[in-house]
Amino acid sequence: MTQDPDPELVDAATLPGVPDGFQRLWTPHRMAYIQAGPQPLRDECPFCAAPEKSDADGLIVARGRTAYALLNLFPYNSGHLLVCPYRHIATYDQATDEEVAEIGALTQQAMRVLRTVSRCDGFNIGMNQGAVAGAGVDEHLHQHVVPRWSSDANFFPIIARTKALPQLLGDVREAVAGAWGA
Repeated sequence: MTQDPDPELVDAATLPGVPDGFQRLWTPHRMAYIQAGPQPLRDECPFCAAPEKSDADGLIVARGRTAYALLNLFPYNSGHLLVCPYRHIATYDQATDEEVAEIGALTQQAMRVLRTVSRCDGFNIGMNQGAVAGAGVDEHLHQHVVPRWSSDANFFPIIARTKALPQLLGDVREAVAGAWGA
């Protein structure tokens, strides 16, 4: 005896539109970022707010005396870290010698940890100073540490403006924070 198909189920091929050969990668979590526009998810500085939270809630992987490292909430790649001074300053030339030294030391440690945790092949490291230079949060200095793999570039970012991230932020934070002191 055969059962009739569930009337609630619909064959996608019968839906309106022109079928194509593309698979869809749904990333609804990105809507918060997209809808927020140029001031993503904040009424206050996210880099001043993060240290006031628990490490897990603030995505912080390491705390120093004058600076700290945290995961980027909207990463370019899995493991994309930011190194920030605690002090609310906008540009690198406003940082003290101590802040510059600690930002450098945290960046070096981030590279070591990411190589261990994610086996990355290289890094993009940099600071965008000011909105005109591409800083999403231009009023608080932060340095990007973006792990790269020889095979991480594909058509998604170019054609679909979509980045496939294979790990959840919480899982990445646990792995990086756990390996930081090792």
